[in-house]
Amino acid sequence: MGDSLRWIGHSTVLVELDGVRLLTDPLLRERVVMLRRSEPLDLGSLDDLDAVLISHIHYDHLDLGSLRRLGAPKTVVVPRGAGALLRRRVHAPVEELGVDEAVEVGPVTVKAVAAEHDSSRLFGKKTDALGYVVSGSRRIYFLGDTDLFPELADAAPEADVALIPIWGWGPSLGTGHLDPRRAAEALALIRPRIAVPIHWGTYYPMTARKSTRDFLRAPVAEFEKAAAELAPEVDVRVLPVGGTLEL
Repeated sequence: MGDSLRWIGHSTVLVELDGVRLLTDPLLRERVVMLRRSEPLDLGSLDDLDAVLISHIHYDHLDLGSLRRLGAPKTVVVPRGAGALLRRRVHAPVEELGVDEAVEVGPVTVKAVAAEHDSSRLFGKKTDALGYVVSGSRRIYFLGDTDLFPELADAAPEADVALIPIWGWGPSLGTGHLDPRRAAEALALIRPRIAVPIHWGTYYPMTARKSTRDFLRAPVAEFEKAAAELAPEVDVRVLPVGGTLEL
């Protein structure tokens, strides 16, 4: 089977590269705290994972209920300091990484890179937020959650694919996130061959009326327009929730 990416929704992407199966930030429930999923959830092909990559400890990125649905991935990779949240709660070895540290997963290398995002949890737990660069026969850059910062230009030189967040889960964004325009500015720094927008169109607050849920669809059109202006050399591939990109 060839290399591919399947966007499960939100920041959850199944990466298949060089025979290795990686899953980013699994959020695999119809409801999470105050959020409801807008699209059907397909858990097919999420077994036999070589690693799960957790970018930071916010509840829509590190969800213990979703991790339990995965059975037993071979490894769960988390930011340094987050291991205590998972040990004894998931049936898998936990690997903690700091910025510029790496772990080998079969024939591919997973390197942690910096992200500009506050990462904290109830009861005062706080860690760095990370992105991950997965390198094998191709280089795939998963940005996690991040704001725009100059060092993005050096995080993943010659990336084949950038999995780039362009929004969130509500009608407005807090600090530390990329909106469509800033995501396009990030592309101009990273200059990947292909960009796949993520972190949009999947979850919404239960209090949001149907008539006011434009934020589920509008960001991706804005991102495409801004990317064509600011990073025209990048091939933007918009996937539907559950959609697959063959590499």
